[in-house]
Order: sequence, then structure tokens, then C-alpha cells
Amino acid sequence: MNAVLGIDGGGTRTRASIVEGERVLAHAESGSIKRLRVGAKVSEANLRALLKEVYAQAGVSGVRAASVGVASATMPGVKEWILEVFQDFGVERAEVVGDEVIALDAAFRGGPGILQIAGTGSNTVGRAPDGTRESAGGWSSRLGDEGSGYWIGVNSIRRALHAHDREEPTQILEKVGEIWGTPNLAGLINLGDSTPGPDFAALAPAISELALAGDPVAKAVLAQAAADLVEFVLLVRGKLRRKHAIDGEVPVTWTGGVIEHMPLVRDAFFAGLRAAAPLMPVAQEPVISLDGAVWRAQRLAEAAG
Repeated sequence: MNAVLGIDGGGTRTRASIVEGERVLAHAESGSIKRLRVGAKVSEANLRALLKEVYAQAGVSGVRAASVGVASATMPGVKEWILEVFQDFGVERAEVVGDEVIALDAAFRGGPGILQIAGTGSNTVGRAPDGTRESAGGWSSRLGDEGSGYWIGVNSIRRALHAHDREEPTQILEKVGEIWGTPNLAGLINLGDSTPGPDFAALAPAISELALAGDPVAKAVLAQAAADLVEFVLLVRGKLRRKHAIDGEVPVTWTGGVIEHMPLVRDAFFAGLRAAAPLMPVAQEPVISLDGAVWRAQRLAEAAG
């Protein structure tokens, strides 16, 4: 059998497909395999459960090649533990790359382009015709990731506290208190400032709902998120054009729930790019990163002969 395995290890869920030629044999999902988010034991348990499920669906005991895209792939030990698990599942040839790599290849199949990631975290990556990559943002949840779900959650609370000090209207603190189950403002602050702390990214959908309902602070946060995402794309576009002698426009694609599921961010993101670069092609639908992992796995299998 010439089946291959692709895995997209996102911040909140992990998806896998086994494909043979053009035929999808199986598809399954599990929890995150990102160690920084859920820890080493949970990551490995999630990966093993995912592989058992997708193998059972496909009726296979191994695959010719596998490609995994996961955030923090360059951190020490990340590739090693995933490859060790693969040994137990009959994977003949494998690679572990960053989640931005599989998303780029899902959109551009090895060619040039710009990818804006805006999910739990954010990152903007561009690839030149010679394969060289340029980037902007993506400096972790605490130090950057502007425009991400995490950033939206944290900064909504920060701005709401400022509004509270100025006695300006917002429902953010009330809504966060409901979600977190904190009885008062002091409890909210204590939980928000705790270590490791609550899941700030999980607040983003509620902030989007408040913004759509007209909450001024929520609307301002989402407007800033969109502006930051636009700025990152334009920064990477400038690097590619300046440093790699690209005369024409560079196509842009995107992935992540912030743009896909938050209308105010999505509309402002598209409008900002149109205003700054009217001729730049911008995908209207999100890229499916898992497709890039499958494509890369197929290339690995072909290279093995």
C-alpha cells in the first residue's frame, strides 16, 4: 500500500488524514499535541489516540510517509518525541515541520506567497520563488502574536479595565466573569493573573459577539487586531519585494478562526489589504493546512522511490 499520513497539529485540536493517491482513506481529530499548551503526557496521549483512530478507519498498520505540521516544531525535543511515536505505528519515512510550512504548501504547493495565520496564536510567513522565507510577528503569546485569539482575550480585559477606571461603558468584564465563574472583579483579576492562568484565547468568540452587539471596547480591540494583521502582511510583502526582486504582487492566503469566524476582523482585514495594495491577490476562503501536510507526505514517499 502507498498510503501516506498528514497531520495538522493546531493549538486546540489535531487533525489527521491518510490518503492513497487521490483517495482519502480516513480522517480523524484529537486534542492538541502542542507540548507548550497541554504538556508532554497529554500531547503524546492525544497523538497516539489520533493515530489509532485514523489507522483503524483506513484499515492500515503503517504508512509509507508522514508529514506533521505543529507549532514550536523547532523547540528542543519536539521532533524527537513525535518521530519516536511514529516508530510504534509503522511510519517508514517522516518529517516534523512548523504549522506555517504545511499551510504555505497547502496554498502554494512549494511556490511563492504569503500566509497569515490568525488562530490561537498568530504569525505571518512569506516564501520567495527561491524558497527563502520572510516573516513578521509570531513572537509568542506573551511577547507578541498580535491579532490572535490569545491577544484578543488578554487585550479585551486590559482595555475593559481601563474603561472601568474611566467609568466608560463595556460589558466585557461582566461577560468574562460569567465565562470564568468569578464572583467579582477581584476574583477575575486573581484568576487572570494566575500561573499558568486561564485560556485567554477561548474568550475571543465572546468578544466577537459583544463587538457585533456594539460594545465599544470590544469593537476597538477587534479593529486593532485586524489592523495588526494587515500590517504584518504588508511588512512581509515589502521584504519579499525588496529583498528578492519580486516585481509583481505576491498572493496572500490565510488560516485561523480569528479571520474565519470573526466578521468584524475578516471584513477589516480584507478592506485594509485592498486599500494598501489593490492588485494583491487575497484568498477569500481559508487555506486547509492539512492538505499541505498530505501533499508534503506524498512528496516524501515519491522521494523514497
